[in-house]
Amino acid sequence: MHNKIIAFDIGGTSVRAAIVQNNKVCKYLRVPTSKEKPVFLHQIENFIEELISKDVIGIGIACPSPIKNGIVKNPPNIPLKDFNLKAHLEHKFKKKVEVANDAGCVALAEARLGCKKKSFFILTLGTGIGGGIIINGEPYRGTGYGAELGHILIDGKDMESLWKETRASIEREFKEKLLIKDLVELDTPKARKILEQASQYLGEGIASLINALDPEIVIISGGIKESGEGFLDMIRAQVKKYDFLPKKTPIAWTSLEHPGILGASLLIHH
Repeated sequence: MHNKIIAFDIGGTSVRAAIVQNNKVCKYLRVPTSKEKPVFLHQIENFIEELISKDVIGIGIACPSPIKNGIVKNPPNIPLKDFNLKAHLEHKFKKKVEVANDAGCVALAEARLGCKKKSFFILTLGTGIGGGIIINGEPYRGTGYGAELGHILIDGKDMESLWKETRASIEREFKEKLLIKDLVELDTPKARKILEQASQYLGEGIASLINALDPEIVIISGGIKESGEGFLDMIRAQVKKYDFLPKKTPIAWTSLEHPGILGASLLIHH
């Protein structure tokens, strides 16, 4: 099959785009996400212009926001609000366009190409925390806006706020923008304390979701994957404290290299 799909994985930090053919990522492009709406839209349009050809059958977009009918509703980390991105791009490029929540796209990629389980949830940890749920092999979003798993409350704060506080406290303590993987490598008392706090609230949140959903597996994706198995073990230990189910639910990093892009491409296939 020679049909190509232009797929986007839009995040608060980067806009990523690629040609996907036969579920393989080709010609991968990336720019820092602009905070200005006109510039941001230009970034998307410029990538499409660079990648488009006659054999492109559609454009799939994974976007960090509640989405309904192609309308980007109220994203916390990108400069669009109540904007019909699907209609805008279909009008401009005369190709089929599908827009869906980014973590939902990661969940779709996992269901079709990654863990291939029927019932599970994923968390994507990047600028914010996204969530996706697969039930009986299909993405679940309730009446259209559900699966915002990053907004589960822990001690009156949602997981996403706690995640952002962790990132801010890393910057305060170390006076530079370090990632979780950098703290794992540092292995100092200060670094360990922050890792313990982060694994504690992630563990509480994941355990609450396991207790509610009883998934076959929990998949974690995003840049945090680079922090390795040691940090994942810390999260697993915390989950164990709060998980009430009489079975052990596996928790794993995604095995896919570009799950958001692949999931966005599947919006056109499926």
